[in-house]
This record gives sequence, structure tokens and C-alpha cells, in this order.
Amino acid sequence: MFANVIVDIVHENVAHTFTYRIPDQISVQPGQRVSVPFGYQQKEGVVLSLAETTGLPPEKVKSITSTLEDYPAVLPNLVELAMEMAEENHCPLAETIRLMMPAEMRGGRVRVRTQPVVRLNVGPERFEEAMAQQKRSARRQMILSFLQDGKKHPVAEIREEMNAPLPDIRRLVADGWVTLTEEEFLRQPGGPIHAERACEPELTELQKETLHEVLPSLARGEGKFLLHGVTGSGKTEVFIRMVREVLKSGRGAIILVPEIALTPQMVDWFRARFGEGSAVLHSRLSAGERFDEWRRIRRGDARVVIGARSAVFAPVEDLGLIVIDEEHEATYLSDRHPRYDARDVAASRCRREGATLLLASATPSVISFQKTRQGEYQLLDMPERVGSRPLPEVTVVDMRRELNEGNRSIFSRPLTAALNECLRKKQQAMLLMNHRGYHSFVSCRSCGHVVKCPNCDVALTYHVGGTARLHCHYCGHTEEPPSKCPECGSERIRYFGAGTQQVEAELTKQFPGIRTLRMDMDTTSGKDGHAKILEAFRAGEADVLVGTQMIAKGLDFPAVTVVGVIAADMTLNLPDYRARERTFQLLTQVAGRAGRGSEKGQVVIQTYKPEDAVIRAAARQDYRGFFEEELERRRVALYPPFTVMARLLVESADGGAARRHVEVLYHRCEQLLQEEPAFQEACILMHMEQPPMAMLRGKSRYQLLFKLHVRPETERFAAALSDMSREEIPGLDIYFEYNPATMM
Repeated sequence: MFANVIVDIVHENVAHTFTYRIPDQISVQPGQRVSVPFGYQQKEGVVLSLAETTGLPPEKVKSITSTLEDYPAVLPNLVELAMEMAEENHCPLAETIRLMMPAEMRGGRVRVRTQPVVRLNVGPERFEEAMAQQKRSARRQMILSFLQDGKKHPVAEIREEMNAPLPDIRRLVADGWVTLTEEEFLRQPGGPIHAERACEPELTELQKETLHEVLPSLARGEGKFLLHGVTGSGKTEVFIRMVREVLKSGRGAIILVPEIALTPQMVDWFRARFGEGSAVLHSRLSAGERFDEWRRIRRGDARVVIGARSAVFAPVEDLGLIVIDEEHEATYLSDRHPRYDARDVAASRCRREGATLLLASATPSVISFQKTRQGEYQLLDMPERVGSRPLPEVTVVDMRRELNEGNRSIFSRPLTAALNECLRKKQQAMLLMNHRGYHSFVSCRSCGHVVKCPNCDVALTYHVGGTARLHCHYCGHTEEPPSKCPECGSERIRYFGAGTQQVEAELTKQFPGIRTLRMDMDTTSGKDGHAKILEAFRAGEADVLVGTQMIAKGLDFPAVTVVGVIAADMTLNLPDYRARERTFQLLTQVAGRAGRGSEKGQVVIQTYKPEDAVIRAAARQDYRGFFEEELERRRVALYPPFTVMARLLVESADGGAARRHVEVLYHRCEQLLQEEPAFQEACILMHMEQPPMAMLRGKSRYQLLFKLHVRPETERFAAALSDMSREEIPGLDIYFEYNPATMM
């Protein structure tokens, strides 16, 4: 027998299978990882298929050295998915195969962990005899009592009850009363599950109607749904009931969330209902935890997976459901090679594996909502909150007027009043400031010079704490704040703009005795950083939670009655056609954190453009109105979903080389358009420029920006552009992005 193996090398020259002989002593299956000789080295690979014959001469066929596991690491459906993604992204199959398993498996960077385990070796009828024989040793009797339940117990558990139990355990082993073995130990995020199962709440009429719509498709293993439910309408309970139905039929489910911050909360909810049958996958797990959770899923011990974007590749067999919560979030788009949209990957898996796809959001993306109009998704509506609770009352504050009337604080008078009332009632508040640090930039009042990162085309942010420093939030560069302008030498250096640190400091100043927590990239960088802050806030250890957009969505805190948005305009004027959509989503989502308990919520939105249609729509919580207006704006301006945006992005430490290669690409594309009339009809715009962020992490950036009609020939043109991006040129990084996650 022979095996066709894809070797784990990402290079166009080896982007095909290699045939190896299967030695008699080795059993191999498709999807299994193997070690194979490749040139003068040993390389890892994945078996794609088996064959009884090969057309190659016998002396040309080498043998597989060994298998790396005794089971297929990549399921057949995931092998097919990797092939599809490689074809669509025009990249080597080895690159997409890597997505299907933990990176730690490659190169043996993490291994199965074992621990000593002990259990009673006799039945209940001989237990008294065993105890009597050990009457001179209270320690050994204690160990026997510990093991009386007949279950296996790690020695570490017994060690918690007594010091150094191993000598006594070994004596009991010698006497034949217990067995001591070395067994696999799974590292579990959050520790073992001890909590009792939560009881299921009574469903609302809207939840019942939604389930009535979706359950028949779920039973048939089909259907693509978009669940549009206002914040607090009980969408998560719908997910849970759907998962329960899937598990009853012996199938599995994947629940995707956009932010790691949401994962602990969602995991707690699902653990409370499904116990050990749930697993979690995200980037903040340790290497060992991620490997062990993957193994639990692969073995079928966990049938429900909750995780961030990459969990869409979880090895769930007999998949019945994929849920994408907060489906509008840009984090579902991978910005690294191979680039992919988790929503599209989920749709592909569901189609291939006979599963149901459910996307959910209070503020669906314009593109997804348009798909309901076109019949690609079935729309499910949940327009009311659980218990008929009202949506929060929203106040829009004109900060221009506040300034004109002498208020120079970052808190408007309405927000100050709302916080005072909230604190008086011993309730909680959340404040959104979508920029971390203390000041957002440092500038010279004499010449206007802004202190920028030497590696990136962005202003440095002023941070306090320990030593005051200027930070770049893109490459990590830090430096001391200047005492003089580096451009003109003036001492009129000033700090502008607020960040989460300043909001927290001002709260402490204006509200003596207030207890605050801050949630941003600075405070959540450690292990379980998100979970610790959220648990403390839920336990009432703080009155106000200050944070960036990570606090804006999906979090459920019944005691929160006030939400304040410090600077609603921050994302409104970014150079991206989705800036208005993302601002509306952010404001609507954060407003939805208020009033989820018994008390009515209050939201204060501070803005310098209260007349803007996006601000007004968010204040009304009017998604349909916003959607219609935004869709018409994009129709007129020819933006997605009416067109496709694409770009060839070139980055290099040598700015001249990057610019010259973009010029070369421009001329090649011009020639391509002239040779193919169909491509000319597909291409609306081709523009050569530097992107808004002209330098990033020490590399100059140039791009070819395309606006394309949605036509069959567009895919062929995009494939040609993608092929150009795969060419390897020393000193240059070339990327092709199709509907890129960011235009920056």
C-alpha cells in the first residue's frame, strides 16, 4: 500500500502530494499525521489518501518513517475544507491544513501529559478486610477510605489531604489492595467543573416562535438563518435549546464568539447546562490547554465547542450546528495568510457536513442582512427584550454646547448626573472609551508636530502607570515623552485626547470613593485577564467598568443601569467605507448593556456631531432605518454588497522597492485588463496609492485598490491577482485581500 502525503512545507514548489510506501508494521489512515523522509531531512506530513499502486519506479518511492498519532488528526471533511480553502486562496494546501489542528502539535512542541492515578483493587465485600489489615496505619486507612467510591483518583487529590502519600500508596500496591498507574491528564481551562447543572428558564413567546421556525431545519441538517434580536432578547437561550436538540440526535455543535472577553461568560453558561460535554478554544489558552481541549473534542468527549474565530475548524464529528454570535464583528475576518472569513468557512462546513448555520446579532452586518433580502439566509426576528423589559432610554449630548457653557470635563453634565444617581442607588455603570492609554497623542503647540511611532504611521499614545511612556499600539514601540518638540525645539509640548486610563483617573477625581475596573489590552494581557475582571465586576467589586470596545457586546450584567459613551465620533470618520456601519453597531451594542435586570437602563452618548444620521439611528436603536439609509448610500457610491473591494498590498523595509513593485503590478494589471475584455467589464476602479497607514511595523506600504462588479468573471480576475501575490520576491511581502477586514 502507498500513501499520498502533503508535506508540512508552505512553498509553491512543493504544493502537491508525495507518494510514500506504507511499511508492513505501520497502519495508516487518511488524515493521519506521519513522519516522512524528505530530501536529507525528516518532515511531518498529513496523509490525504491511500493507493494500492503507484506509477513511480520502486527505487523512487521512500517509506513512511512513523505515524505521529494512532488516529487521524484531520477529519475527512476538514481535509476537503482545507482543499477548498487552498483553491479559493490560491495558496499551498499545507498552509490550510495547518488551520485544522493546534499549532502546538507541529514539531512535537506539546505532548500528552500524564499523572499517577490510584484506584481500589477490590470490591466492597473485601473493603473491611483491607481496612482491618491496615489498622496499624491511620494514613493507609485514610487512603483506602478516599478510594472507597471505586473511582480512579489522581495522587495529586490525595496529596491535598495528606503530605507525601506515595510511600503508603506503594505499600498498599504491594499488599494488592490498590492499583497505581500512569494515565493521561487533560489540562482543562478554568479547572474541573463542580457546579450543579443550571435549571432551564421558561421560554418567552418570541423564543418559542424562533425555535419553532428553526428546529425542523435543524432536524433535517440544513438551513442558513440570520437571527436579528435586540440586545437582551434572549438569543443565547435560543442557541442553548438548539444545541440541546443537536446533542439529543447524537451530533455536535460549534458556538463562535467574536471576542475572547465573551468566551468565559459563554463557557460558563454552556458548562452550567452541558457540564463536561463542552470545550473551549481560543488564543489565550496555554499551549497545553489548547492541545488537550482539541484532543477532548477529537475523541468525542466534548460535543459542544465554544471559541473565537479559529474554533470553526474544531474537529467535531457528526456536526449538527454552527452558531456565529455577534456575526457583524470584523474579528471573524482573518488578517493573516491564509486569509478567510469564519462566516464563509462555517457555511461551507455546514453545507458539506449536513449541519444548520445560525448567525445572530442585534446589529447584523449590512452584507448579511442584504442576504436575507436575496433569500440566501432566512430571517428570524426577536424585536423585544425578555420579560418585556424596555430598551434603555438614550440621551445624546452635544459636547460643543457643553464646552461653550464652560464644562471642560470629559464627562458631560447629563452623564455626571446619571452616574451620581447610579452610585446613590448602589447600581453599576459601564463607560466606553474606544482608545486605551491616558492621552491619545502628543503635539507641539508651536509648529503642530505630532510625535509618531518610528515604525508605524500612527501617533504614539501617552500611558501612565509606573513610568510615563509613549506607546505604539501596533508594533509595541515605547519611548519617553519629549520635554521639547523634536521638530522645532519648542517647550510647548501638550497632550491631547482621552483614553481609558484618563477616564478611570477622572472618575476617581470626580467621584471620591468610587470603585473602578478598567478593561482594555493593557489590563487583560495576562492569562485569564478578561475573566478575572468580568468576574470581579459581576461580583460587585466595582461600581464602574471602563473599557474599550471589548465591553460593548454580548456581556450581561443585570446590575448595570447606566452606560456612557465618552467619544461617540471616534470611529465615525475613519477612512473605511464601513466606518458608519461600525459606529452604529458599536453604539447600539454598548447601549444594550444597560437595563438588562429589573431596573430600566439609561444611556448617555457624548458627541460633537449629534445631528449625524448614524448617531440619531443608534440613539433610537433603529437598525432597520440605519440599514435602509446605509444600503442606499452604498448603492450610490458602489460599495459592497453591490461591488467587491479588493487590494494588492505590498510591504517592505525599503519603501522605494515597495513603490516600484506596486508600479510593476499596476502595469501588469493594465495589461491583464487589455487582454481580457471580460475583466475590463468587471473592474470599476483600479487605483495605485499608499494606504491610510503608510508605514506599519517598520515597513512602508503601497497598494493597488480595486472596486469590482459582482460578476462570474470577477472571481477569475481575483484569482489572477491572488497569483501575483504568491510570487516570492526577496525583501517584499505581497498580500491579496478580497473584501479586506480593514482599509487601513
